[in-house]
Amino acid sequence: MTPKVAVVILNYNGRAFLEKFLPSVIQYSDHHSIVVADNASTDDSIDFMKNTYPEVRLIEMERNTGFSQGYNIALKEIEAEYYVLLNSDVEVTPHWLQSMVEFMDAHPQVAACQPKIKAFHRKSDFEYAGAAGGFIDKLGYPFCRGRIFDEIEADKGQYNDVYEIFWATGACMFVRASLYWQQGGLDNDFFAHMEEIDLCWRFKNAGYQVYYVGTSEVYHVGGGTLPKSNPRKTFLNFRNNLALLYKNLPKGKVWTTLCWRFWLDGVAWLHFMLKGQVKDALAISKAYWKFYTNVRFWQKKRKSNPNYSIHPQMLRQSLVFAYFFKKKRRFHDLIS
Repeated sequence: MTPKVAVVILNYNGRAFLEKFLPSVIQYSDHHSIVVADNASTDDSIDFMKNTYPEVRLIEMERNTGFSQGYNIALKEIEAEYYVLLNSDVEVTPHWLQSMVEFMDAHPQVAACQPKIKAFHRKSDFEYAGAAGGFIDKLGYPFCRGRIFDEIEADKGQYNDVYEIFWATGACMFVRASLYWQQGGLDNDFFAHMEEIDLCWRFKNAGYQVYYVGTSEVYHVGGGTLPKSNPRKTFLNFRNNLALLYKNLPKGKVWTTLCWRFWLDGVAWLHFMLKGQVKDALAISKAYWKFYTNVRFWQKKRKSNPNYSIHPQMLRQSLVFAYFFKKKRRFHDLIS
C-alpha cells in the first residue's frame, strides 16, 4: 500500500535549521513519513542526521543540483500519495498536515496547495515567500495575498479561508504525487527560484487547480540559504521569470509581455546602478543575455507544453502600476 504523505526536506548546509526545526516536523507530522534529502552539503548536516535522527530517512546526493533537480532526484526514490516539499527553515504547528490532507482528499481536481506562511521572527506577520497564496500579474510579476513587493501585512484573520490561488510556495508545497510526475516535476533548468510557479502554471494549463488552506499554519525564517541581496539570486529571479513567461503564456501574449518586461526590468537595472549595487545590475544584464542566447532551448520546452492559457488567478492589470502609481498596497485593493 502506498504511504499517504511524505514530508521531504531538501537540505543544503542547513544543519542549524535541522537542529532547530526538525523536532517540530517530527512531533506534528502525525506519524507520516519524513525524509531529509541532502543536496551535497559541505557542513556537518549528514553526520548530524545520522547521529541525532537515525530513524529519519536520509537521501544523500553526490552534488548540489539546486532546488528543482534536487527535489526531482529525491522524490523519485519516495513512494507517497502526497509529497510535502518543506524548507529546512520552517517551523510547523500542531495539525498542520491534517487540514491539507482532508482538503486534497475531498478535491481530486486540486493538484497542489499551501498553508498560511507566517514570519518566524515576527509571528504576527505574513512571510515574504508565500504568505496567504501566490498570484501573478499580466506582466509576470509574482505577488501574494499578504505580501506585495516588500509590503507585508499583519495577520488579522483576513485570510483565514480556503482560496484558489495561482501558485503555491515551494517553501511548503503540498502536491499530489501522481500529477507532479504527470507534469514532469519541477523544471531542472530553473535550478532555483520560480520553479514552483512554473509547475503550478503547468498544473493549471492541464486543467487542475491550486489552493491556499488557511486553517493550516507554519512559520518560515526565509532567505535561509541564499541572502536576499545576492546577485546570484537576482540573476536566477530575472532569468527564470523570462523563461516562465516564455514557456507558459499564450502565443499572442508572449512577445508583447516580454517587450514590456524589457523596459520595466531596465528600470530595475537603473535602480540597482543608482544604489551602487552594480553586481545586481550586471546580474540582470546576464539574465537577459542567458535567456535570449538560449531562446531556442526554452522554445523546445514551450512546444512540449501546448495548452497555453490565461487564468482567472492572473491579475489583469500591471502590479507595478497599481502599486507605485495607484498606491494599492494590499491584495483586497488590487481586486476591488
